[in-house]
Order: sequence, then structure tokens, then C-alpha cells
Amino acid sequence: MELECFVMTTYPPEIVPGRPDRDWMDAFQARFPYRCLPLTMANTTGWEILCPTDFTVIWNGGVGKNDLVISCDADPDYNLEHLVSSHFTHGVLTFHTGYMFRTPPGFAVLASGAPNHVKDGIAPLTGLVETDWLPFPFTMNWLMTRPGMISFKKGEPFCFIQVVEHKKQDNIQPVIKSLESDPDFKNQFDAWAKQRNEFNESLVRRDPDAVKEAWQKFYFKGEKPDPTGQVVEKVEDHINRRRLKAPKLMKSKMTSR
Repeated sequence: MELECFVMTTYPPEIVPGRPDRDWMDAFQARFPYRCLPLTMANTTGWEILCPTDFTVIWNGGVGKNDLVISCDADPDYNLEHLVSSHFTHGVLTFHTGYMFRTPPGFAVLASGAPNHVKDGIAPLTGLVETDWLPFPFTMNWLMTRPGMISFKKGEPFCFIQVVEHKKQDNIQPVIKSLESDPDFKNQFDAWAKQRNEFNESLVRRDPDAVKEAWQKFYFKGEKPDPTGQVVEKVEDHINRRRLKAPKLMKSKMTSR
């Protein structure tokens, strides 16, 4: 399966597999947020499109195009129009990805900001694009949340793309159930809750083994308590590290006469 990325500009932005690190996660004592596997998996389930240069945006709160002023910090002569502009008015910042994407039939590109990448004063807008038939590119847009100044740095992601089999979503039927309706599932939950409470109590008592373990790693390891609570079952297809492929360059084929 391929995600085809057709280059639409002379110097297209770099595309890289999603990176797990976040500044705000690094700032926590002992980098505690990295213990949350759903966070790091979300951060890495997709590809980042990176800013090729530093630039600054100032918004005065107005609704016109000229109320959003964009300037290149590194090079005043840098042609930002090919990368970012004020197009939709009302404080919306519009990026050109530099590519036209094509996916297999039934698959689409979900374009958003990089997960858990937080920026003060501006928020990414998310779009689902039917790239299995679309013969023209889409833009990535951000919305200023208040008047002021924000900056994007070279190498910072301005767009995050995921490939999703979106047409099957309409076939999913949510069903509200009581936990008691599935006795085996409830027994697994009760066993987990009991062990979780016992582990937390051990931490409060400063039990050496619990302190050394630091946190209960059932989810991280892909393990779940047996309904008896005595045996831990291993989930065979559990994933705790994403290994997405970096884009590769396809050489153009030359035809001879």
C-alpha cells in the first residue's frame, strides 16, 4: 500500500514519520507523560510536514486578509506565499503542503496539527480529504484564537497526515451496554481494578518493589489480568512503538525515442 506524494513546488517541505517528543512532556518531572502509551502512539501515528523556515504571524483581531501579517524571521526576502498566507480572512492562517496526495480506493487523508503539539494563541483545524479521487491539492489551516503574535520555527510540524479507511465508518453501530451484560469482560475489569488499587496502596506505603516499578505497566506491556486475578495474559498483537516508513524518492523514468 502506498501513500503517493506528488511534488507541487520547487522546494517542497520535508515529510517525516511522526516524532514522539513534545516540549511540554519533556518539562514534566521524570518525563512522566511518556509513560502514557496512548499519547506517544498518537504522536507517532502519521507523518509530519515540517516548516522550511522560521516565520512570525501578527493578528490584530480584524476579519480582513491584511489584518494577519506574516513575516519571515530568517530571511526577509523569503517567498512565504508558496508556504503560508492569509487567504480565508478572520484570523485563519493557510499553509500549502507542497504536495498532492493520492491514496488507494476507500482511503482518505486526515490532515490536522501534530497530536499533542500545543501552541499558544493558535489552533490547528482538522480536515478529512478524499484523496482516492481528488486531482488537486488541499491546504492546511490554523485559526488564531486571540489577537497577538505567534511564531513557527524551522523543523516544526505545520501539518500531520494520517491515512484512514473512512468509508467504513458509516457501517459502525455504537451500542450502549451495561458491564454486567458481558460477565467475562466484567471479571477482567474487576481483576484489573483490584490489582490497580493494591498497587496504588503499595505506593502510598512506599513499598520498595512498587516504588521501583513506578507505575503499573499492564497497558504499556500489552498485558491484562486473568479473570481469576492470579495470572497475567499477554496480548499478542499489542503495539507499543510505531515504526512508520520515511518517504522514499521515486526516480523519474526517462523515455527514449
